[in-house]
Amino acid sequence: MLRLFKKILTTGIVTEEYTAPKDKELETLVIAIKRRIDKQFLGSIAIRQVDAGSCNGCELEIHALNNPFYDIERFGIHFVASPRHADVLLVTGSVSRHMQTALLRTYEATPNPKWVVAVGDCAVCGGEFGQSYASCGAVSNVIPVDVTIQGCPPTPLALMKGLLGLLER
Repeated sequence: MLRLFKKILTTGIVTEEYTAPKDKELETLVIAIKRRIDKQFLGSIAIRQVDAGSCNGCELEIHALNNPFYDIERFGIHFVASPRHADVLLVTGSVSRHMQTALLRTYEATPNPKWVVAVGDCAVCGGEFGQSYASCGAVSNVIPVDVTIQGCPPTPLALMKGLLGLLER
C-alpha cells in the first residue's frame, strides 16, 4: 500500500488540461435563447419531456442538453417532473395506443398557455411505425403541436434551434 502511495506522489498529474471547445454557432444560439427567455419568461422556462412510444434515440439527445458541453440549464431551461409545472411539452416517438390516454392527460394537466413540441421523425410524421392498430402515428394526431423538430434523432443543436423557434413565435 505504501509503495502505491509513493508511486502516486512521485508520478504527479499525468492528464491533459481541459480546454472547452468553442463552437460559434452554439454560442450565438445560446445567447439568442437566453435573451428570449429573459424577456418573455422572466429568466426560466420549464419543460416536461414525454416519451409516447419512441426507441429512446431522441431521449439520449435530449439528455445531452444537460451535459457539461451544452448545459442548457444555465440559460434558464429546466426539465420538470410534473406537467403541472411545465410551460412546454417535449414529446418523442410515435404515439402508441397504450400511451394515447396518458399523453392526453398530460396535455390537459399542463397549465395554459402551453406549447407542444414534437421531437424526431416518429413524433412528427409517425416515422417507421406510421399509423396502425398499435400506433396513433404522429403526435399531432392526438394533441395539437406548435413546433416540430425533424431528425432521427435530432442533434442537441437542432433541439436548441427548435426551442429558439418556439420562443420566437
